[in-house]
Formats: sequence, structure tokens, C-alpha cells
Amino acid sequence: MSLIVQKFGGSSVANAERVFNVADIITSTYKEGNNVIVVVSAQGDTTDDLIEKAKEINPNASKREMDMLLATGEQISISLLAMAIEKLGFPVVSLTGWQAGMKTDSNYSNSRIRKIDAERVLLELDKRKIVIVAGFQGINRYDDITTLGRGGSDTSAVALAAACHADLCEIYTDVDGVYTTDPRIVPNAKKLDEISYDEMLELASLGANVLHNRSVEMAKKYNVNLCVRSSLTRAEGTVVKEAVKVEGMLVRGVTKDNDVARISLCGIEDTPGKAFRIFSLLAKKSINVDIILQSIGRENKKDISFTVAQSHIDEALKVIEDSKDVIGYENVSYTTKVSKVSIVGAGMVTNPGVAAKMFEALYEAQINIHMIATSEIKVSVLIDEGTEAKAVKAIHDKFELA
Repeated sequence: MSLIVQKFGGSSVANAERVFNVADIITSTYKEGNNVIVVVSAQGDTTDDLIEKAKEINPNASKREMDMLLATGEQISISLLAMAIEKLGFPVVSLTGWQAGMKTDSNYSNSRIRKIDAERVLLELDKRKIVIVAGFQGINRYDDITTLGRGGSDTSAVALAAACHADLCEIYTDVDGVYTTDPRIVPNAKKLDEISYDEMLELASLGANVLHNRSVEMAKKYNVNLCVRSSLTRAEGTVVKEAVKVEGMLVRGVTKDNDVARISLCGIEDTPGKAFRIFSLLAKKSINVDIILQSIGRENKKDISFTVAQSHIDEALKVIEDSKDVIGYENVSYTTKVSKVSIVGAGMVTNPGVAAKMFEALYEAQINIHMIATSEIKVSVLIDEGTEAKAVKAIHDKFELA
């Protein structure tokens, strides 16, 4: 008997018809003799609607109270799905994140899972019940409800799969796998049969919305068998695993990210420790920095530019302005009118000229590059907002990924 964890996103349970479709997928897996744990997100736009309700009352509500509110979205989903499975005649129980033993830290709105006490989940499985768990949420040491931030339900599912030693973790979405790029931008994008953890992690971190990067990171750490599938078509999906056949593909995918802002600090004194001061101050506020560019320097001065998520721009600017005397810069500027486009592929590390080919594609499309960042398996460029779709198409064609 296998243990399978199945995660369903908000669009998969958006209405009654889709709830029963999901219930059919789950019960079919159960009828095959498997134990099944299900993790569910809030229905459709429920989370966005709850955020709007909060703004009507208090636009500056505390993160703790926001977690109390937002956690209700998943509780609606798990109870409705359990009711559907009950109606189909199968034994089922729904559990909130804290009932399922999700213990987190106290970083409200973006908490991390510290451990899972899966005793209740395993007890219900021993009774041959289908166990439905609310994704995206847990409980901290103060017994407060916490939420896991963006993509939290993916993380909940992988964490449960690891804690319960599941044989497979299936992530059901509204797409039928991982593509070489977003099919809405490039209609002839190719669906990948398999992709490595490292490649998927980079794609997820760089804007691909199929899986959240924290869930991929956890799957790699605990060697969880992961598969991305569609809840609508039920087609064979994309397997995410340690080693994959490269199949001659230097680049596995092209992705874009519009949630980017660039900050530039000009006229910084060219002495040791300046970069450390800037980025340590941002790190203390949990502000992630991505692409960094530092000028060679002139007249004992240098400029440093870097990118952050748009959601962090106000906080980042405040940190920098409050620390002007410590950092010692002449002026600061920023823009949100930029996008990041990236290529990812494990085959890049042993093949020179991949970056040059990407830059050639952008040159031919007459797209200017502002900043560049590279690693062994990725190249990212910062370009003007509004040119990202054109850039993705040009790069996808240049590498013949269709």
C-alpha cells in the first residue's frame, strides 16, 4: 500500500463542480488501495477577497490578525471537499494546519515550518480515512495561527510528504506540467517530462508560478518524489527529481518576473565594508536581494545597484534612507518599471556560449539589458518593463525550445 500526498490549488476547487472533480481524483486514488493525504488551498480568489475585507476595516492591520483572517480560506476549502467525499461514500476527515501538527516559527504572514507532529494524521490514515489538511497554515509556540506566505500550500504538501515518508507527492494545478516557458506567451512551448530539483528551484525562484521555490527546496532536501499535474485534464505531468536526462537541451526553460524593483545608490565611498553594511541592513529586515551590480569606481566613489521584490521596495528604501550616515551615499534612485528574464539549464555549466546566445537573441529583438546575473545553471537579465514577453519569445526561439 502506497502513501500519496495530493495538493490542489485554489483554481482546482474554485466552485462546486471543480470540488467534485477533485473529490473524484482523490477517491480514484484511494480505490486503487492507496492511503491519501490531501492538501488544499483557499478557493479561487478567496484570499484576495479576505485581504480586501481587511483593508475596509484596517489598512494597517497587524500581521498576526491577518493570519487569523487568511487561515479561514483554507478551512472553507477542506470542509467543503470533505463534504463532497462524504457524499461519494468514502471515509474522510478534514484537519486544520495545527490539527495536522504543523509547527512553525513566529514570523507572521511568512512563517517557516519548524517540525511536523504527524501523529494525528497517521492515526486517521490507520483508520483508512482520507485525510484532508488545510495548506498554507500552522501554529507557533504561542499557539497562534500562522501562515506560510506565497506558495505556502505547496510547502505544506511537500513537508507532510517528507514527515510521513510518502511514496509520491502530486501537485495538481491548472496547467498539466512544467513547460519550457509560459504557454500563454509562447503557444508552442514544450511540456517537459522531467526536470531536476535544481532546475525547478531556479525556475520557481525566477518567476515560474508552477511550484513555489520553498517547496522545491524542501523536496530536494528530503528527496520527495514530486510530480506536477493538471486537475482538469489528468494528463501525465512533469516529474521533478534529482537527476534527469539532459536530452541535448542546454536550456530547460525561459521565465519572466515582473515583481522586480531596482534600487541604485550613487556616490558611495570606495572603501572596504560598504557592500556588507548595505546588504546586512537589508538582511536584518528579511529583504531578499537578487541581481547586484557594482561600478569599478571613480574619484574614490562607486555606485551599487540591486533588485528586490516590488513588495519590499518601500521597506528597503526606508532602511537605506534611515542608514544614510552609516552607508554614506550621495543619492538614491529606484524604479519599478523593469522586468527580469532568465534562462535555466543544468547543461549550461559545461557548454560555453550560452549567455552570448541569449544576449544575441535580445540584440536581434532590439531589447536593452540593464543588469546581468549568472550562476552555473542560470542567466538573468534586467530589462525594461513591457518588453519581457518579446524577450521570452526571442530567447525561446533562439534556443529552439519549441
